[in-house]
Amino acid sequence: MSRPYSAALPITYFVLRVLIVLNWLMAAVILTLLFALPNEQWIMSAFHLTPSPDAERLVMGLRAVAMLGLAVIPLNYVVLKRLLAIVETVRAGDPFVAANASRLQAIAWSLLALQLLSVVIGAIAKGVSTPAHPVDIDAGFSINGWLAVLLTFLLARVFAEGTVMREDVAGTV
Repeated sequence: MSRPYSAALPITYFVLRVLIVLNWLMAAVILTLLFALPNEQWIMSAFHLTPSPDAERLVMGLRAVAMLGLAVIPLNYVVLKRLLAIVETVRAGDPFVAANASRLQAIAWSLLALQLLSVVIGAIAKGVSTPAHPVDIDAGFSINGWLAVLLTFLLARVFAEGTVMREDVAGTV
């Protein structure tokens, strides 16, 4: 039974390829911000800070967030590459394979790590933020993010069970 061709697959494939490139560009931006561009004076002038213990704590916190941002890059890459491989199996007409169950499992673990990093980044931002210089970073606990983690683990299990069931049916026919 063949399925009608869907325009969503080529679009999804293209978007995932673009996101992979953007992920690597983000790595270059973070590396530039960490090592090439700023020194402490540059950061302090960019944030209009005067030398003080609060300013030093803020600069150290921002550097820590940037370092953790580097850890996000390979995790995003794992998610994007696995999604791209899943899209390829869908395009080929055979998505319910054991490899996709493994890919979804890897995606789930990466999403879990990303959620944990988000909580840590949010805590750092909150810890270094002051009334005079608030640090507003979109990080921290996200119920939607945690639900996505659970859903992805569940979906990986469904794919694994579906693959086994499919092999059983193929063996009995």
